[in-house]
Amino acid sequence: MYDDLDQARQALQKDDAVGACVALMRATRTQRVLVACWESMNGMSVDEFVAFRHVLNDASGVQSFAYRGLEFAMGNRPPHHVESAYADGYKSLRIELSKPSVYDATLAYLARRGFVVPARCVEKVPWQQHEPDPLIEDVWLEIYHDPHKYSDEHRLAESLLEVAYQFSYWRGAHLLVVERMIGGKSGTGGSDGASWLREINEHRFFPELWTFRTRL
Repeated sequence: MYDDLDQARQALQKDDAVGACVALMRATRTQRVLVACWESMNGMSVDEFVAFRHVLNDASGVQSFAYRGLEFAMGNRPPHHVESAYADGYKSLRIELSKPSVYDATLAYLARRGFVVPARCVEKVPWQQHEPDPLIEDVWLEIYHDPHKYSDEHRLAESLLEVAYQFSYWRGAHLLVVERMIGGKSGTGGSDGASWLREINEHRFFPELWTFRTRL
């Protein structure tokens, strides 16, 4: 999935929105498989899960460098996660943080296409988190008000939103499985378990693609 996101980013940097959409749709296929994997966990009773949970030891998928790389690539780069990535010395994460996220690349592409994207959104340093901006909502509104004129941009927006939707769907399934299996216990690897998952469940990638719809 990371490779598909990276290919989408590279396509956008070449102003190839169609190629980016193809890569993003490949990513969603992988995401649907990952969501379905939670169903295998739901086939167990809680006592069956507890019987082998100790084998997991301190392994935690959401704390892994691979998972963090996915979040960084999509644009979730909160300062404490960035600092942790540098402190832990993961070369792949440092490389990822030196690149614009997929959403950063999208906004830069839209700016080159003549849309009024605030300069601060395209000139920030790569490792910084994107902050929601109502002026970006204006850009998406312009595109959705005339989807035939802006067909490539409209398709790109829908492809991005599907990736964001599937990621949130995966998080939601994760939360439900955790609540079903361990209730209020601490999560694997010492995380806060369900409470942390509820908090992160509120996060949305590509935020203005969600919020502009209230104004459409």
